[in-house]
Amino acid sequence: MKFAVKYIKNTFYPLDVPETIHLEDGQMVLVRTEKGEEALKAFVVNPEVSKSWEEAQNKPEPLHVIRTLSQRDLQTIDDIKKEEVQSFFKCKALVEQHNLKMNLVQCRITFDRRKITFYYTAPERVDFRALLKDLTQVFTRVRIDLRHIGVRDETSLLDGVGVCGRPFCCSSFLRKFATINVKLAKDQGMPIAPGKISGTCGRLLCCLTYEYSNYIDAAKGMPPIGSSVMTPDGLGKVCYLQFLNGTVAVKMEDGKVREFAKSDIEMVDADVNVEIDIPVIATYTDDNDNIDIKQLEDDKNSSTGNV
Repeated sequence: MKFAVKYIKNTFYPLDVPETIHLEDGQMVLVRTEKGEEALKAFVVNPEVSKSWEEAQNKPEPLHVIRTLSQRDLQTIDDIKKEEVQSFFKCKALVEQHNLKMNLVQCRITFDRRKITFYYTAPERVDFRALLKDLTQVFTRVRIDLRHIGVRDETSLLDGVGVCGRPFCCSSFLRKFATINVKLAKDQGMPIAPGKISGTCGRLLCCLTYEYSNYIDAAKGMPPIGSSVMTPDGLGKVCYLQFLNGTVAVKMEDGKVREFAKSDIEMVDADVNVEIDIPVIATYTDDNDNIDIKQLEDDKNSSTGNV
């Protein structure tokens, strides 16, 4: 494998290049996909990446290269992009005309102009038979595909940059969405506020799952907040935990807070006369966040994998 392309959601696909075609790095090529003929940019694959690819499991099948694109073909691509914008608004007008509860996300037209796909999100199943009938009158001699996707799929299609400053995980390397709930954020000591733990898609951040197992391992042997413990400096109560560095903050009987390694303290069954405050991080609220936290968790409309 010498050449490859990045297709939907930046998925890596090797190219099956006929011997009669001379290909160079960065050249636009016409390839045959399950959706039809698509124009994509080819790039040279690093030998080490190629070797890893050959040994990988469940890899995508190579895409067959039909031909390289000419200057006239590049102009055709620009024309198709303009058609996609026009088609998007034509379809959106018909959706509003039929008063359908569906949010049109994107329109894509194959290079051969034989298929047009409209991606949409919807809170529930949509009966779009009347809409499809009108679309066939507007878009003649072309196959029309109305594809229902989830809000996470929508974000992965549109691309963008997350709060971390990096491209969205879902549109760069993430292929499958793990189920995410608020417990993941709570267990990691995250501020429980929609604006802090949700992404552009309106669901909990995918990255909450990345380090969760590390926090669970680090929490082993940690005493619960509010428990009485014996420390090298005497009795006290646990007021907060530092999972990643393995330390426990204890409020002593003299009112001072000291940090100890979890191996240096021992839980005791004693009544320690110390009052502790609930950690601010666990009760963080934002006056502008009036969203039910449960709405951020995954449901049947979060992702469909139907891209």
